[in-house]
Amino acid sequence: MLIALTTFSACSHISVTGMEKKSQDKELQVSSHPPTQYPVSEKATPPKPVETTIKISVAGDFTIGSDESFGYHQTFVQEADQNGLEFFVQNIKDLFSQDDFTSVNLETTLTNSTQKADKKFRFKGTPEYTEILKLGSIEAVNLANNHTFDYLQRGYSDTVDNLTKYDVGYFGNESSYLTNIKGIDVGALGYNGWNDTKELRSQIETDIKNLRNQGAKIIIVHFHWGEERSYVPNSVQKSIGRFTIDQGADLVVGHHPHVVQGIEEYNGKFIVYSLGNFMFGGNRNPSDKDTFVFQQVFHLTDGELVDKKEIKVIPFRISSTTARNNYQPTPLDGDEAKRVLSKIYKLSAQISEPVWVAYDQSQ
Repeated sequence: MLIALTTFSACSHISVTGMEKKSQDKELQVSSHPPTQYPVSEKATPPKPVETTIKISVAGDFTIGSDESFGYHQTFVQEADQNGLEFFVQNIKDLFSQDDFTSVNLETTLTNSTQKADKKFRFKGTPEYTEILKLGSIEAVNLANNHTFDYLQRGYSDTVDNLTKYDVGYFGNESSYLTNIKGIDVGALGYNGWNDTKELRSQIETDIKNLRNQGAKIIIVHFHWGEERSYVPNSVQKSIGRFTIDQGADLVVGHHPHVVQGIEEYNGKFIVYSLGNFMFGGNRNPSDKDTFVFQQVFHLTDGELVDKKEIKVIPFRISSTTARNNYQPTPLDGDEAKRVLSKIYKLSAQISEPVWVAYDQSQ
């Protein structure tokens, strides 16, 4: 029994030793070849975001002409004949040529038609006056107002034809505008906003959706609204303006009061209730010559708007002289600029807290 046990143990030991040797031989065989080299994958560096800025300027009423019934001296037409068309844009062309897009309210017809509407004031400029817009680096105009049909349908059609001839865009009266700036589509719309109706709201909603579907990343909406010579927006202006922002507009601006009104920041966007007159041939000496240019720099990352607010409120007078209106809008400085800025701030405070001042780069 003892011998059998010893024999088993010896056999068992030999068996184990043989397995170890096979294992060692296998290890030696494996280690005799160099290890296979695999490429080390490097983590791809993501592309840098594409940052784009688009500077947009808006200004007030352009009445580049006059009423033929004006019998007084120094009308817009007389000023044009005496000084030439470049005279009118002498103090604005540099400002507007340095932005990416400028739009204004064109409150006159550009026509040679003689058939007039039956109303008190009917403004007309010759077709050649369209060049003033080009000389002033103005890219597009709002036609939704109470003077573009002063010379009836013929006058309106002539105006559109002349704008097209001079390569100036237009919008309003069921026309929308879309342009591409630095690879970004920018759209504009215009409306008469006398009453807050379901029809108007429906049209605004539809038009903004249509521009978005066409690729617009920035949408500016001009309104002709409010009451003449009123410094405070009425309830219709506020309700329509805020509704338009809620529908997706990125900037809302207003015209018609012929004086400045305040600015409101609403849901992160700006409503400029009235820019006042600007190049205004409708009056040779209005008592209030204050106006301003509103500029906003829109910031986009990879083609999408980001929430970064940067604006400038630039005080102007509609004339280069205080004695009368010579139809040459002129930027203000010093105490006069401070006065107009203070005026706009106080008017804004009558609408809501003027928090926009924090984003105003002109302060």
